[in-house]
Amino acid sequence: MKTVYLSSAYLAPVEYYCKLLTYDRAVIEQHDHYLKQTYRNRCTIAAPDGPLALTVPIIKPDTPKCPMCDIRISDHGNWRHLHWNALQSAYNHTPFFEYYKDDFRPFYEQKYEFLMDFNDALGQLICSLIDMEPRISRSDEYKTSFTPDEADFRERIHPKKDFRTEDPDFRPQPYYQVFQDKLGFLPNLSIVDLLFNMGPESLLVLQESHPKP
Repeated sequence: MKTVYLSSAYLAPVEYYCKLLTYDRAVIEQHDHYLKQTYRNRCTIAAPDGPLALTVPIIKPDTPKCPMCDIRISDHGNWRHLHWNALQSAYNHTPFFEYYKDDFRPFYEQKYEFLMDFNDALGQLICSLIDMEPRISRSDEYKTSFTPDEADFRERIHPKKDFRTEDPDFRPQPYYQVFQDKLGFLPNLSIVDLLFNMGPESLLVLQESHPKP
């Protein structure tokens, strides 16, 4: 059984969902130390003027090495309203936003205390909409060594790292994007970019973007 280890992620990129699809089992790390400027609390969408990062603010932990499972979401800056408006502005004219928006809206109206719970709930929704049923669990401890049947992508799927060098097995297949004529195709954006543009065909795009390990 092939297992992939992943960090928690907010509206994770396409590459992340390829891992959930192609591995037999996924373990989401909850005992890692929270790090800034990662997909743990940010995603990238295709806004009319280009890629746009959306960041969930967190309450600054008391210690510099706070485990991810203890990170709390902040209410600072009316971020839920801003994120929802940004998603509507970016995807209101896509083929499937109208179809899925009522599934996503509640996440920007209700409050989650912990970032991991918020990320997990969003991920479960997305998997159900794509018709994926990955075997996912949270880590029991922080692992530092892995067997040949285990792959560690906890820090390799990262907004500041190039997936082309970090993950040569991931070959993102182009799909329709609403601003493609203006921006060109933007690979490995948040999974919602794929979902809102391609709807039920999202699963096929994921399958074509990553071979079985």
